[in-house]
Amino acid sequence: MKNITTKQFQILTDIDLVWDFMTDVYKPHWANGAAAPFFEYAITSSWFNKEYTHLYRFWLDGGKVVGFAFANPVTDIFFNLRPGYEELADEMIEYAEKSFPDFEDGIKLVIFSEQQALIKAAEKQAYKIEYEYDDMLFDLKKELNYELPNGFHFVDPLKCDPLKLAKCTWDGFNSEELGPFVNWNKPNPELSWSPHKSYHNVLSSTIAPSPHSTYEYDIIIADENDEYACYSGMWWVPQNKLAYMEPLCTVPKYRKMGLAAAALTQHYRRFKPLGAEYMTGGGIDFYKKIGYDSGIYCLHYKKRRL
Repeated sequence: MKNITTKQFQILTDIDLVWDFMTDVYKPHWANGAAAPFFEYAITSSWFNKEYTHLYRFWLDGGKVVGFAFANPVTDIFFNLRPGYEELADEMIEYAEKSFPDFEDGIKLVIFSEQQALIKAAEKQAYKIEYEYDDMLFDLKKELNYELPNGFHFVDPLKCDPLKLAKCTWDGFNSEELGPFVNWNKPNPELSWSPHKSYHNVLSSTIAPSPHSTYEYDIIIADENDEYACYSGMWWVPQNKLAYMEPLCTVPKYRKMGLAAAALTQHYRRFKPLGAEYMTGGGIDFYKKIGYDSGIYCLHYKKRRL
């Protein structure tokens, strides 16, 4: 007999509990909910708003986690649900609707296409699909073969310069519109994501990594002057045979030269011998062009509160 209880997430003690649950119920295409690095990468990043993490909820059967509702970063609500506990779907949707803020823009649920119990529960509660999104996957049974362009070289991630890597991510994610990468050691309170935060976000993966990060598998590409031009982070989850790539960026002056494709090829060459089955990517045409396929199909549901 099932003995279902609930427990609120505690950020200082429950990171391992979430990781173990998500890796335990993981299936390709995220049929039972998001992969573990999706949650941990976000919640341990400097840009993540942790003000509402106390609203995240576990459902447990005895001491075993069978369900988890959480937001990423604040407005999009996700669900992981263990097979055999589909009857909890209605309760999980109702909890999310009653408990998470909507910021006057409506409640937003993100449900993956194979989470049929949660889809039925959301639609029963009058949620409607606002838009759909496909995060592509690379099947490592295929081959990825893009060489590094002349004039560039790989940098050992264990010996990288955190400040140079921070500048690479600052430029690579187009943050120059907020200002140049200067005064990195002085926070700018007027910016939600300042160079100071960028710097410390990179430090978090090189000096004080999150519990399950595998930054030793990151790919950093530098130019002839040893300035960093492209960065691809990597979370290796061997029990799921999953290479979770996050984040990926190239500084503007070196785009469309094949650096990102070369970085992903390097990941492929490392993880295929380790038994990886899939590598994550994103939803833009670049991934499809180099050989990624449709993989993680997200349905974004929305409903306004009365």
